[in-house]
Amino acid sequence: MTWAFLGIIGRTVDVALVVFLLMQLALAFRVSQTVVLHLCYRRTGLERERLALTQPLPAEDELPAVLIQIPTFNEGHLVRRALDAAVSLDWPREQLQIQLLDDSTDASVEIARATVAEFRLRGHDVTLIQRSHRAGFKAGALSAGLACSSQPFVAVFDADYVPSADFLRLCLRPLLANPRLAFVQARCDFLNAKENRVTRAQQVILESHFAVEQPTRCWAGQILPFNGTCGVWRRAAIEAAGGWHGDTLTEDLDLSYRAQTRGWRALYLTSVAVPGELPISLASWGQQQCRWNKGYAETARKLLPSIWGSDLSWVQKIDAALHLGGCAFGLLVVATGILCGIDALLGTLSYSLVLPLAALGLLQGVIGALAMALLSSNFLRRYGANSQIRDFMTTCRLTFYTVLMHHYAAALSAGSVLNGIRGRRSGFVRTPKRVGLSG
Repeated sequence: MTWAFLGIIGRTVDVALVVFLLMQLALAFRVSQTVVLHLCYRRTGLERERLALTQPLPAEDELPAVLIQIPTFNEGHLVRRALDAAVSLDWPREQLQIQLLDDSTDASVEIARATVAEFRLRGHDVTLIQRSHRAGFKAGALSAGLACSSQPFVAVFDADYVPSADFLRLCLRPLLANPRLAFVQARCDFLNAKENRVTRAQQVILESHFAVEQPTRCWAGQILPFNGTCGVWRRAAIEAAGGWHGDTLTEDLDLSYRAQTRGWRALYLTSVAVPGELPISLASWGQQQCRWNKGYAETARKLLPSIWGSDLSWVQKIDAALHLGGCAFGLLVVATGILCGIDALLGTLSYSLVLPLAALGLLQGVIGALAMALLSSNFLRRYGANSQIRDFMTTCRLTFYTVLMHHYAAALSAGSVLNGIRGRRSGFVRTPKRVGLSG
């Protein structure tokens, strides 16, 4: 009886192991799919972007009012630079309001008050909103700011991002030309990418997202996630989608999915870059990844049922499931390792089946990372970006670093993803940033 029971357990574990490995392969397949779609849609996508950016703006005295929202939490050292960039935006001063949404609990409170007072004395319409609580975290702060304003367009910047003066004149062109656009997302760039190995590897990882995955999703008609910063929203779209919700750690992903499943569209601008800061330590980067991955899991748990019941096409629904489910990669890796260990202890591990699947998944991951790095490097050169992908050995070394960091973050966030799937809430932990080279 005991041996029969162990045999049943072994076969069950084998089946579960194969399922987990196949799910990992499905997630890895998304990378290959993105590369192919990017190559197929790049020419037409860039042409559509060029046309969108040539749309005429109204006369100067007819430009719409715009609200700039800068949410901060214990980031007093970034406040002045953020406000300097905001007041330098090329837009009629009487049509521009800036909100500093400060939920700080340290000395940043007084820094924010003094800095805002200084800018107001200089004649800028800068408002400070400080809450006595952090209900809803960043989403709660953004909602509080919207409740105190009426502008039809809302630009959102994290405190460490520094937009160029022409940002609004570029992003508002397509928004004014197309009333069904919910938001325009600019490409995030980096101020401190060359600081150390951690930031250099992050640059390669994030350029794959910002220069390959995001534009490809836009060009192919897939749901485009808002990156939480460096974008301009139409207030009507925010309100139609139900506003900012604080029940996930990725309020940006949540709102963009809700808006687009209700028929709104989104546009990604690869040629409009806004630099910000990268976490400089492996610990702070891992913390950021845990928050992002848990937020994805929470959003998947919250929205997938409504996505499947929406009017999206089946292709869009399947892509949305794979996109939101990508956060489970680390959980699958950990679970697969545990199952392999159990199977090995029982003496029932089918090496002839497991090893080829595992090798295929690893190979596809490495090739996918290399392809994304090369694609993003090649793509960004058209915008004068200084990529780190210069020669074969540098490319291989950086790809090795990025694969290691990706798997490190995936394994590190496995518990966070599981808690997100189970609906266990946690606080919004800000990623530590410091003033970059420009200030």
